[in-house]
Amino acid sequence: MRTPLLLATALCLPAVCQTPAPADNPFFQAWDTPFGVPPFAQIKEAHFLPAFKEGMARHKAEIAAIAGSKDAPTFANTIEALELSGQLLERVGIVFGALSGAETNPKLQAINRELAPLRSAHYDDINLDPRLWARVKAVWENRAKENLTGEQLRLLEDRRKGFLRAGADLSPEKQARMRAINGELSRAGVAYGDRLLKATKDFVLVVTDPKDLSGLPEGAKAAAAAAAKKAGKEGAWVFTLDAPSIWPFLQYADNRDLRRQLLQGYLDRCQAGENDTRALANQIANLRVEKARLLGYPTWAHYILEENMARTPEGAYGLLKPVWKAALAKAKVERAELRKAMAKDLPGAKLEAWDWRYYQEKVRKARFDLDETALKPYFSLDQVRSGAFGLATRLYGVTFTEVKDIPVYHPEVRVFEVKEADGRHLGLLYTDYHPRPGKRGGAWCGSLRPGRERHRITPVATNVCNFTRPAGDAPALLTPDEVRTLFHEFGHALHGLFYNGQYRGLGSTSRDFVELPSQIMENWAMEPEVLKTYARHWKTGEPIPAALGDKVKKSRTFGEGFATTEYMAAALLDMDWHTLTEVKDRDVNAFEKASLAKWGLPPEIPVRYRTPYFNHIWGGGNGYSAGYYAYIWSAVLDSDAFLAFKEKGDLYDPATARAFRTRVLEMGSTKDPAQLYRDFRGRDPKVDALLIKRGLKPAPAKAAR
Repeated sequence: MRTPLLLATALCLPAVCQTPAPADNPFFQAWDTPFGVPPFAQIKEAHFLPAFKEGMARHKAEIAAIAGSKDAPTFANTIEALELSGQLLERVGIVFGALSGAETNPKLQAINRELAPLRSAHYDDINLDPRLWARVKAVWENRAKENLTGEQLRLLEDRRKGFLRAGADLSPEKQARMRAINGELSRAGVAYGDRLLKATKDFVLVVTDPKDLSGLPEGAKAAAAAAAKKAGKEGAWVFTLDAPSIWPFLQYADNRDLRRQLLQGYLDRCQAGENDTRALANQIANLRVEKARLLGYPTWAHYILEENMARTPEGAYGLLKPVWKAALAKAKVERAELRKAMAKDLPGAKLEAWDWRYYQEKVRKARFDLDETALKPYFSLDQVRSGAFGLATRLYGVTFTEVKDIPVYHPEVRVFEVKEADGRHLGLLYTDYHPRPGKRGGAWCGSLRPGRERHRITPVATNVCNFTRPAGDAPALLTPDEVRTLFHEFGHALHGLFYNGQYRGLGSTSRDFVELPSQIMENWAMEPEVLKTYARHWKTGEPIPAALGDKVKKSRTFGEGFATTEYMAAALLDMDWHTLTEVKDRDVNAFEKASLAKWGLPPEIPVRYRTPYFNHIWGGGNGYSAGYYAYIWSAVLDSDAFLAFKEKGDLYDPATARAFRTRVLEMGSTKDPAQLYRDFRGRDPKVDALLIKRGLKPAPAKAAR
């Protein structure tokens, strides 16, 4: 457990009218809770700004002590001291970040808007402190004299590069401009995220005629009726832009015009009125161009990718282009199939974006005799989660036991204690699976406490998703995509839980490596051997029939042309935005249209994220700018890594699992990620495994015996 924090006087910011005294602020007290988790019930909105202010004040004092030390700079009194500084600030920031993503409200959003520039300025004060930078440089220059371990050298190098990339070597004039840019970026990113959340939650499609529900599964209709009742529209059906609502509607609803209305609502978000984000996106792009130039990089992508496995924009494009070509070719074949299917229903009609998922489902059913709604009864949320837990137990020996009477930030959150095979406490996992008004879209893994071995601090991971809610008398029944997402985010959690490094500063990895631990878990999710361990009918308890599991296996590459293309288009759009070299006003829609036309995206396939709602690259703190390609880069890694298990003939091979845990999952960024992969696989990854897995390239013929 972390050492209890001493009480301190909180400084009051003008925006807080009645701030509690420090004795009443949980952030200034030791947390007397199970496992030392945050006491959510005691934490109020008014506690955050005083705690942040005090956290920054303490951090500044700690930094001043390090920078002003009369002792000669050493790894211990400079680099390790920096590593240990700012613990109160980290504590407050983690809780605030968790609530801002999963359970926000107007008060928290207002705090975030006020806080963003303060935090930006605080870290600029540290990164641009000439005395501190001089000490870090001195430790680097004298590193050979200290007999440092490989991990310590890695942390030292990481700190040194961090200062350089923040502008520590710039002139005072350029540093002043850097500070201004960082402040503007922080404000714009927060504003972008706030507008996107509001625009997403504001849009609803209200259906009043039962005939307009034709084709929809009973679960989707029941969920829409429940949403309508909650919105005060009892007797109607409400569909939203949340994933469990929009995608089933587009997949199954027979009413073509309503499919159009719902998809257009999704695609046209954030382009009008107070929720318009386009000017913010252009502003952020321009600020990034200027920041990259100040630091001596040709583009923002060059700046970002220097720290990733791709290294350069050319490296990222080098992977994206061949995969794009293969995916686009398959998508065009799929389009021809859908046009034929549509011609039977609507002779002469043109296939549109709102028709794709609908006719794709029809073709799937005709070709494989597989209706995805037939799978859902076997994918109850609790069973799927148990399946993911069971897989981790089989691979790594860890167990998961639900913990009751533990503080949570919402009643739907459940907490599980994670133990090693020998019973030792490893950490906690918070799960939060359903959409709410205060939760942003998508799915993510977070942390309520990062772990590190040096101080025996155990991690607390979170999995936050937006899955289908229970409807009627049925539990939450997941779609196959939601099943894969659960396994994916659980893989991220395992990565954080298993980290065994000495320093928190090495707990994260490069953006294009971090998806390997998550995406590899998806490979197991739909394997028949794994399916039979968790896919049981929610009413009867019967395991999924072998014939149905076989249909799943046979159809696994169906629709991959569409799925890969709509993702890849977003990755290419991101790269095009962040290889800009000029600061200028742009028509955001025109830029996007030109980018997608350049790559030849078919008009029937909308890009996964349009510029006005591409929160991964524009929203504050999401960190995927010039890095959304990372999912496909990591997909090459995960496909090739999973092949290691396949080659053994055992999906649970103990030696391979042990190697993956000890050489990848436990390592964080204590080594270069390319080396971590080589340590596990014995070679560099091969792209063929991904192309074959997705059906974008034929599998090699098996050699004759």
